Amino acid sequence: MTNLKNGLLASAVALLVMLHPTNGRCAPGTAAAAAAVQMEHISIVAIGQGRPVILIPGLSSPRAIWDAVAPELAKRHRVYLLQINGFGGDDPKANLQTGVLDGTVTDLSAFIAREKLAAPAIVGHSLGGLVGLMLAKAHPGQVGRLMVIDSLPFIGILFAPTATVTMVEPQAKAMRAQIAASYGKSDDSFAKATAQRLALKPESQAKLIPWLVQADARVSAQAMYEDMTTDLRPEMAKIATPITLVYPWSARLPKERADAFYHRAYADAPHITFVGTGDSAHFVMLDQPAAFQAALIAFLEN
Repeated sequence: MTNLKNGLLASAVALLVMLHPTNGRCAPGTAAAAAAVQMEHISIVAIGQGRPVILIPGLSSPRAIWDAVAPELAKRHRVYLLQINGFGGDDPKANLQTGVLDGTVTDLSAFIAREKLAAPAIVGHSLGGLVGLMLAKAHPGQVGRLMVIDSLPFIGILFAPTATVTMVEPQAKAMRAQIAASYGKSDDSFAKATAQRLALKPESQAKLIPWLVQADARVSAQAMYEDMTTDLRPEMAKIATPITLVYPWSARLPKERADAFYHRAYADAPHITFVGTGDSAHFVMLDQPAAFQAALIAFLEN
């Protein structure tokens, strides 16, 4: 268990400090040609036609993380690619204030209602997975099914199984201050080290590095703090939305230990399917694009 805890903790710490931005803009991705719907906390680009699916990236990540799967999904689905303001080089807008997560959920709920989307499928990675869980809790009728990719109801359990928000909050505050203070400073070497922790394959790490340096550290800091201090464990038994949890395992985190950890973390979810993905780290969709795409299509079509 010590090795499991150390491996997860290393990933968690890396996740919570993917910062050091520049002021550059995000390089064009799959949806670059489509016009974005701009809201206070998020922007959304839509491609394709068919049943709706909404893809939500994680902390400091742009919508480009879905570039490998979005074109295939768009053949049969109306694909909505969300991006949190301040990530991908975007203007932070309202995300320079508190309430990044709540604002993201509120904006997304308003968008679903305005577009009259009928119980869309939601897919969220990391922080985006937490957003998906929050939406399913607050607006269950707006989520047809939910795929969560390497995200937890409470990230504090990475530090200790008995952790509480009260226990984690002092560290969360300190990390928020440290991260926010890095705004405007560039450190590619730190981004490279972070990418090596979050992805296994060199080509995956190479994709991550520019994304990490483009995120606004002030937004990353606040979003990280809110992630660390949000505990949905008491609500999990009430979330009736079907959940598919995709999680990584590898030599860093052997399968049997990963299985036990993630099954325990989601033990109270009444309708959940577990999909372990070998030879991958936190960015499963980058390390194992074919396996991830197969799991995503199965999730949407079955």
